[in-house]
Amino acid sequence: MDNRVNERNGGRILVDTLKINGTDMAFCVPGESYLPVLDALHDEQDTIRLIVCRQEGGAAFMAEAYGKLTGRPGICFVTRGPGATNASIGVHTAFQDSTPLILFIGQVGSGIAEREAFQEMDFRRMFGQMAKWVGQIDRPERIPEMVSRAFHLAVSGRPGPVVLALPEDMLAATAVVNDVGRYQRVQAHPGPADLQRLRDMLGKAKQPVMLLGGGDWSEAACRDIMAFAEANNLPTACSFRCQDLFDNRHPNYIGDVGIGINPALADRIRRADLLLVVGPRLGEITTSGYTLIEAPRPKQQLIHVHPGTEELGRVYQADLPINAGMAEFAAALRTLPPVAQPAWATWTTAARNDYLLNLQPSPVPGGLDLGQIMVFLRERLPPKAILTNCAGNYSSWVHRFYQYPGFRTQLAPTNGAMGYGLPAAVAAKLVHPDRTVVCFAGDGCYLMNGQELATAVQYDAAIVVIVVNNGMYGTIRMHQERRFPGRVSGTELKNPDFAALARAYGAYGEVVETTADFAAAFDRAVSSDRPALLELRTDPEAITPRTTLTAIRDQALGITR
Repeated sequence: MDNRVNERNGGRILVDTLKINGTDMAFCVPGESYLPVLDALHDEQDTIRLIVCRQEGGAAFMAEAYGKLTGRPGICFVTRGPGATNASIGVHTAFQDSTPLILFIGQVGSGIAEREAFQEMDFRRMFGQMAKWVGQIDRPERIPEMVSRAFHLAVSGRPGPVVLALPEDMLAATAVVNDVGRYQRVQAHPGPADLQRLRDMLGKAKQPVMLLGGGDWSEAACRDIMAFAEANNLPTACSFRCQDLFDNRHPNYIGDVGIGINPALADRIRRADLLLVVGPRLGEITTSGYTLIEAPRPKQQLIHVHPGTEELGRVYQADLPINAGMAEFAAALRTLPPVAQPAWATWTTAARNDYLLNLQPSPVPGGLDLGQIMVFLRERLPPKAILTNCAGNYSSWVHRFYQYPGFRTQLAPTNGAMGYGLPAAVAAKLVHPDRTVVCFAGDGCYLMNGQELATAVQYDAAIVVIVVNNGMYGTIRMHQERRFPGRVSGTELKNPDFAALARAYGAYGEVVETTADFAAAFDRAVSSDRPALLELRTDPEAITPRTTLTAIRDQALGITR
């Protein structure tokens, strides 16, 4: 442990504390409120890489993606007031996605607090319900203590975001203080009695399903859980946008449980006699609005494993609730003897066949078929490629037809935040410069953080961005046609030439209008060896992989064609 006791200002103490805690990258939009921190980072350019972004929402999304990729807290610096409000979308995403993140906010000086000074906000009230802890460091000598607490909180129990405000006079003040040691992740372990009961319940099951999701996973935990599934021939699904927790090519993988769930998989979950739920909160999306699994007492026997005690029993009364970290639980499963000649072998095979059938795309209106493009990409991309996406109906093609081969090959917001995919892709390429990174964004999604393409160009992050342009907010239009058929209001978009806009940033840009033209265009984008954007112009009728806008409208109006 580095016990430095020399006198330093608050900015220097903070940066020294970040170094001790293993920070190697931070994301920011600069502000005069935390200039001493920027000055201290100037001396640490070889240790902490500072990524300067174009908007605080993009910076916070990048930090959140970093947290997902590494399991370490993503670090983000923003200024007070407008900077903090812009960054709040990343904090909300980190909270709902259970991602470790620390947001540092420059704050007004303590001498003028509570006067509604320039850009002053009460961050405790603002972030109180979307962070694990919101604090303010009022004295420089308390920086090591409070930053250490932030790191511990962000990664322990159910991981999540922490917000710390930094009054600018505190950052300029000096103090003589000892540094602290590096944080340690603290998680609960499953007890022997819980493991034995789990084994007994599994042994009596005839139609079990294991469901994975949530945060707190690691590559080792994914390997351990896959070994357990394989040893017991367990059919295994993943919750919404957590498909990379289990190799989709594995014979035990049976699909994703979320928006656009395979009807056959939904039926199988309803008919299951045992659900082994490892990691998901069992929220609205995972349970199809709390209908797939009945609340509070499911018809199926339920084993619910979660790192946060506050989630166990929150909605569902499990037959066996287990408070444990994902790595700790998955490792413990290796000690259990597998079920000999399990009764569900035919059940597992049938579930896998349902998944494989769902991988086959059906024709859609227009000259560009996203299903066929996803088939091309799953054959073309290397196994370590990382796919990112925002919200939007276009993402249903990505989730349904791509096969994620392993841990952290998928970055997508479970809170449905638009504008996530591009910043996440930039962070992914900076963390893993040797891996192919492909971002999917809708025309609505892209323009929410499209300016971060400039960040990609600035730092030579050679990502490929695929913008699906159908000239509307597609998801909202779909719901609009279901509830108010034919009454289009507030969902149409008049878009720029996205490819030309990309070229203006210094990236490669190209428009693709037919399926046949995509493969060559994608190869040109990759070989450009710089950030690249492909604009895919699709037919608005192709609203989901399973239906069209006209079919949705006709159904709402009771029209049979």
